[in-house]
Amino acid sequence: MREPEELMPDSGAVFTFGKSKFAENNPGKFWFKNDVPVHLSCGDEHSAVVTGNNKLYMFGSNNWGQLGLGSKSAISKPTCVKALKPEKVKLAACGRNHTLVSTEGGNVYATGGNNEGQLGLGDTEERNTFHVISFFTSEHKIKQLSAGSNTSAALTEDGRLFMWGDNSEGQIGLKNVSNVCVPQQVTIGKPVSWISCGYYHSAFVTTDGELYVFGEPENGKLGLPNQLLGNHRTPQLVSEIPEKVIQVACGGEHTVVLTENAVYTFGLGQFGQLGLGTFLFETSEPKVIENIRDQTISYISCGENHTALITATAMKKLLKKLLLI
Repeated sequence: MREPEELMPDSGAVFTFGKSKFAENNPGKFWFKNDVPVHLSCGDEHSAVVTGNNKLYMFGSNNWGQLGLGSKSAISKPTCVKALKPEKVKLAACGRNHTLVSTEGGNVYATGGNNEGQLGLGDTEERNTFHVISFFTSEHKIKQLSAGSNTSAALTEDGRLFMWGDNSEGQIGLKNVSNVCVPQQVTIGKPVSWISCGYYHSAFVTTDGELYVFGEPENGKLGLPNQLLGNHRTPQLVSEIPEKVIQVACGGEHTVVLTENAVYTFGLGQFGQLGLGTFLFETSEPKVIENIRDQTISYISCGENHTALITATAMKKLLKKLLLI
């Protein structure tokens, strides 16, 4: 799969860094022969890469079968999931110990840990190969997948949001149940354009640019005043963001929001994940990251205790390179 070091392509390489059982905190990189990565997702200790040829590559920890390769052996080298080759994988989402993928044919598959029903297969038995979620059919054209600790979400192109798995803190927005093993529609009467599952909280954006949050209320990560936290098990509007919201990303104890003009953060910031300086360790009030005001941000992402942003300039360069391949 790998080429000699001197033949690394100008685009299409994947660079890895951070704490890992496999790389011992050292940066690394890999690339694919005659293919290019187009979609990435990272869970707690495993990762997924979807390529331009619609192949799925998995690597990392596998103690719950979350790599979907038919065993529970950890894999340090990106490995193609051959069973899904005929399906043409489109999207992937990695949670704490489970993985979701969608295909061009409209199928949604899941593998890994399932103690809260997060695989959406109607039971709580773990799997070590990808199983199709029968709930979804070709009419559910999947736009986005998201996976949290033990939660899962799928957003369709027509704005319907479906969630399943752990609801102990209300993080799938269903008020009176502790968990569900099959997808359930979550609705506020408006179509949804973006979804993100954090560790124990979730958030979505409506097509008219409103932000709704739900789940575990501690540490300000819902961005709500105290008087609204009692309803944390149902989606609540974050009214303190005065601009149209485009994207949201939920981490372990913090939330990041991209609007038309700025990036807002709120929640816990003891590791600097809020980007608001070294003196603000917690806030429930959405605050703008001022030192990137001169940048146009096009994409946001969160890990448990860190945040990453992609500028529009970088995104344009990446897309240009991909289109030239």
